[in-house]
Amino acid sequence: MAQYILRKLLGAVVVIAGVSLLVFILTRVIGNPVDVMLPLNATAADRVRLAHQLGIDKPILTQLGEFITGVFHGNFGESWYEQQPALSVALERLPFTLELSGIAMALALIFAIPLGVLSALRPRSLLDKVTSTLSMFGICVPNFWLGLVLILIFANTLHWLPTSGVGDWRYLVLPAITMAVLPLGRITQIVRTAMLEQLREPYVVTARSKGLLEFWVVVRHALKNAGISIVTMSGWELGRIIAGYAIAIEAVFGLPGIGSLVVDSIGQQDFPLIQALTFVIATCITLINLLIDMTYPFFNPRLKFK
Repeated sequence: MAQYILRKLLGAVVVIAGVSLLVFILTRVIGNPVDVMLPLNATAADRVRLAHQLGIDKPILTQLGEFITGVFHGNFGESWYEQQPALSVALERLPFTLELSGIAMALALIFAIPLGVLSALRPRSLLDKVTSTLSMFGICVPNFWLGLVLILIFANTLHWLPTSGVGDWRYLVLPAITMAVLPLGRITQIVRTAMLEQLREPYVVTARSKGLLEFWVVVRHALKNAGISIVTMSGWELGRIIAGYAIAIEAVFGLPGIGSLVVDSIGQQDFPLIQALTFVIATCITLINLLIDMTYPFFNPRLKFK
């Protein structure tokens, strides 16, 4: 098991390094922060002075060498706008996004698993058709549009919940629901499909013939064997929330998470902060994948760590 984890960690290091290198190259190719940071009437001398101050007037190989050296020391430089270490700025925003993502995934799983199981137990029923329709709606609806609609209804019209910002638990309700809708739809479909496959297996017929209660047949046998598909999709969706959904939703609700920081850093072309955010997000996703892999033997003991 130790060797398996070590191989996975080494692979994760390679992936994170590759992603970080790609982002470094892209930031140097697609934009010039001097154009963003200086006013339109800035002189050529001002532009040269700022480029030298930021260190982007150096040869690209020199910048790359400094970047690689800094990464090995956990130093991505100072954020050009925050005037603080870029990695510290990214890590300060990370807990809020993780909390919101965890709540959203919990909501998605609480509803997706029962709905998917019930749909599989009653295929082509009214419940199955309604569940399939709602899950497709959750997959297709743009989350930023859904967030604006929820704000319009529950905040501006009914005045039940705040529109944006941070505070008590009420400030997390609308963002968490908005963030949960898409994974809820996908996971529901995965649960339904996996359960339909498992309920046709001979071991389910054997378990029923032994007189086991239907609840235990479904939960202890069929659902457990469908767990690998469910856990895999859940981990994938959690990674998408952190790396994708959070960006739009935190921007819509004005939340101080890592997603809104990504939007700000790209708009400002803050290279050190963009690189630090990429490193943090890539690390989170690789750790999620590692944890998901380690749960597989629980659902299928025939799978071993190799």
